[in-house]
Amino acid sequence: MSKNLPYIIPSAQPQVEEGFGAYQTTHQFYQEVQTRSEFQRYCEWYYTTAESNRKDLEKMRGELNIFQWFRRR
Repeated sequence: MSKNLPYIIPSAQPQVEEGFGAYQTTHQFYQEVQTRSEFQRYCEWYYTTAESNRKDLEKMRGELNIFQWFRRR
């Protein structure tokens, strides 16, 4: 019975394999585009946040430091 198994299960046809290959390539392409877009958005968010933090740091450096009074001896 098991030796007849290869004859029972039909082999994949080349047209079907080509269709799946095209689908897989298209799917991978769109997945790559989406991944790169998300990474680009993340980079933009990161640079915007970093610039905002730098501005806040410069503003804080210019403010009066009350804690320095307590640390003096």
